[in-house]
Amino acid sequence: MDKTYQPASIETQWYQTWETEGYFKPTGKGDPYCIMIPPPNVTGSLHMGHGFQESIMDCLIRYNRMKGKNTLWQVGTDHAGIATQMVVERLLDAQGISRHDLGRENFLEKVWEWKEESGGTITRQLRRLGASPDWSRERFTMDDGFYKAVQEVFIQLYKDGLIYRGKRLVNWDPKLHTAVSDLEVISEEEKGFLWHFRYPLASGEGHIVVATTRPETMLGDSAVAVHPEDERYKHLVGQMIKLPLTEREIPIIADDYVDKDFGTGCVKITPAHDFNDYEMGKRHNLPIINILTDDADLNQDVPEKYRGMERFAARKQIVADFEALGLLEKIDDHVLKVPRGDRTGVVIEPYLTDQWYVKTAPLAEQAIKAVEDGEIKFVPQQYENMYFSWMRDIQDWCISRQLWWGHRIPAWYDDEGNIFVGRDEAAVRAENNLGAEVNLRQDNDVLDTWFSSGLWTFGTLGWPENTEELKTFHPTDVLVTGFDIIFFWVARMIMLTLHFRKEIPFHTVYVHGLVRDSQGQKMSKSKGNVLDPIDLIDGIDLETLVAKRTAGLMQPHLREKIEKQTRKEFPEGINAYGTDALRYTYYSLASTGRDIKFDVGRIEGFRNFCNKIWNATNYVLMNCEDQDCGQNEAQDSASVAGGRTLEATTDYELSLADKWIISKLQITEKAVAEGIETYRLDLASQALYDFIWNEYCAWYLELSKPVLWDENASPAAKKGTRRTLIRVLETTLRLAHPMMPFITEEIWQKVKTLAGQTGDTIMHASFPVADDSKIDQQAIVDLEWIQKAVESVRNIRGEMSISPAKAIPLFVNKADAEEQRRINDNRAFFTKLANLESITLLDGEEAPMSATALLGKMELLVPMAGLIDKGAEIARLDKEIDKLEKEAERIESKLGNAKFVDKAPAEVVAKERERLAEVKEAAAQIQEQKARIATL
Repeated sequence: MDKTYQPASIETQWYQTWETEGYFKPTGKGDPYCIMIPPPNVTGSLHMGHGFQESIMDCLIRYNRMKGKNTLWQVGTDHAGIATQMVVERLLDAQGISRHDLGRENFLEKVWEWKEESGGTITRQLRRLGASPDWSRERFTMDDGFYKAVQEVFIQLYKDGLIYRGKRLVNWDPKLHTAVSDLEVISEEEKGFLWHFRYPLASGEGHIVVATTRPETMLGDSAVAVHPEDERYKHLVGQMIKLPLTEREIPIIADDYVDKDFGTGCVKITPAHDFNDYEMGKRHNLPIINILTDDADLNQDVPEKYRGMERFAARKQIVADFEALGLLEKIDDHVLKVPRGDRTGVVIEPYLTDQWYVKTAPLAEQAIKAVEDGEIKFVPQQYENMYFSWMRDIQDWCISRQLWWGHRIPAWYDDEGNIFVGRDEAAVRAENNLGAEVNLRQDNDVLDTWFSSGLWTFGTLGWPENTEELKTFHPTDVLVTGFDIIFFWVARMIMLTLHFRKEIPFHTVYVHGLVRDSQGQKMSKSKGNVLDPIDLIDGIDLETLVAKRTAGLMQPHLREKIEKQTRKEFPEGINAYGTDALRYTYYSLASTGRDIKFDVGRIEGFRNFCNKIWNATNYVLMNCEDQDCGQNEAQDSASVAGGRTLEATTDYELSLADKWIISKLQITEKAVAEGIETYRLDLASQALYDFIWNEYCAWYLELSKPVLWDENASPAAKKGTRRTLIRVLETTLRLAHPMMPFITEEIWQKVKTLAGQTGDTIMHASFPVADDSKIDQQAIVDLEWIQKAVESVRNIRGEMSISPAKAIPLFVNKADAEEQRRINDNRAFFTKLANLESITLLDGEEAPMSATALLGKMELLVPMAGLIDKGAEIARLDKEIDKLEKEAERIESKLGNAKFVDKAPAEVVAKERERLAEVKEAAAQIQEQKARIATL
């Protein structure tokens, strides 16, 4: 192998091999195991959340593939109606062309052209992440087969009386001219105003005051509401108000919804432009007056003065007119949540339009029951509560969008407005006996993308045809998703699958947290804290990173702030860490928490982890290549690989260290498998890390040297150690493969033959299974005792400033029989690891003047005579003590200053006190060390 680990040189090459050879496809053998990828937008690119989610799925897939299951990871992309249409419209705008210039059919041709040329960015990035789905089965929510499934579902739901068309309030994007889902609306706090208006009573006897953040909507008021128990207004309920600026009178009504303690206790009710007002309007049978156009300009149902005005211009005019009439009570500064379209950034309006809806309550009953009965489990379980909360208060689902790109609704209208639903116009005419004289026009709307993606688990497997794939892989096993789309996607898949397949779509919903920056802040362009997974894998220089983070930011002060922030955070750009290091970082964070704080420092540590594995392999190969490692023997019952039980060979011997590392491997195999099976990838990755770094590399490799480098060691002992070295390494590679696919494949190809393994790829090798019979508890106890003894001697070296390279004598006093046995049986290990020139067991005789460490009652004694220059060491320690005492005096003086203590933040004062305690403790420890040396 190369001396240094270079991930870029192996990752692309191995991925091409895997995909070309078809290793990701189901094998057709074993129990089925299937995961459906949450289809990313075809316009999208990989972000940290995607990287985290895809890494989790790939680990589960690779693990189950190695377990011998017939594994399918179904991949595909979503057509992303709004996002894709916006991308193509922007491209046309740059050419001075609008979609209306082209017409619907020509525009859709342009979208398909864009999809073929530029729509594969995210799938290329998934490959770079090492994702192993079956690319030969890649689906798209607008492909022909999926279109057939979508049509079938719409038509059947319509026939079942579960789809209808009605006029309801929706989130309206005035720029896109379409309804949007709640998930496509971002509400963030903004500074605004609260206007207090006087509404005169129609009787002429005074007025009441209402407050609003949207003055323009008052032109559509249908009532003013008060709480029925509000003593201030009880006598006014039922009276009429003369609505200012209009010729209308509206009633004062009573409703429990009103909070009598908020504001004046009087609430203006505008049913056509507020969701809560809409519900109140239905309860009180109020007129619903829409005052806006599709552009959110004021329409013909307002006084002539305001018709055609842009909504915010109308707001200013209405406020001015109230003031001119003496009806403006006051204006307060007010922080409010403003809903904006996530794609356009414009303020979203609640808007009354004709839309298509699914009656969800009947569908929700079975979906709730499936989770209540345990057919579907949420991990972590607390997300069931979120699911139940939404489902038990479910509202009808608006499924139509006023776009051109998407699944066009299969509904036709005649000139009288009658609705006919069918696959195409010919089918509609035939089914309804409509002759050529009947004029039909198809609905212009398309279906919400969540509608088509709701069919994902069975639509991708060939439904409505009863395909072999559908029979084999459905229901699927686990859905991996974020908590933010439990309702928008997960719940809808459950409802639709139960209705059409009469079975659940998946057995488990694993809900992961959302990736945030190291401070816990949401990653966003405006915050300048976005990290690109590909940049972390391949690296990016500082100037390119700055340009990337500031691109598209219009405000100069924001660009300047983010540039400064980026230069401070990454003064040399971002290093290339490789895919395996990034993936392992993700797994280390995959706990049951809701938010995941991503710190680039962690990926640095896991890049070092990859280096550690690489360097360890070089050591193993150096000692095992061209040697007898038992590679030609059958995999026997003593093999660390597990599996078959054959007659054991006897031409090798296992040392204490060999037995110990084999035992620890079995324990690690259990921990890793349990972590993956229970979706605690953080625990699985930690167990594997601890084994590789702290046990195999830090201890076992060192423990192997006294055997391999000792000319007096027997051939059987050497073979036993080589055999253990290579087989533990090979097994560990298979154990790590689901989490670190590239480095494990590269190394496995180099070591598999030495370990007695065969096969073309590690991903089709068996996942290690722990064997309790190989766990030697005595070996674990003995070796861990030796570790403690060695560490005690090393601590003496550190305290006494004795060079690690200098061999030293060791005296052992008060050792019991078992401790003496451990020392005598393992002198070679002890001597090598602690770098000892001799070990002397004392039997009552007086020990020389020594530095001492206790291990239980046993004393480990290192005589100091001749090892250190007593005078020089005392002088050095005196300097350390003097330095610490001066630091303590400085801190005490600071804490003795009343101004500092009174004015500094409490946490600063507390930190200084902690520092003082640390300094004093350090000085005391050095004084003790000095006293010990003085007695030598």
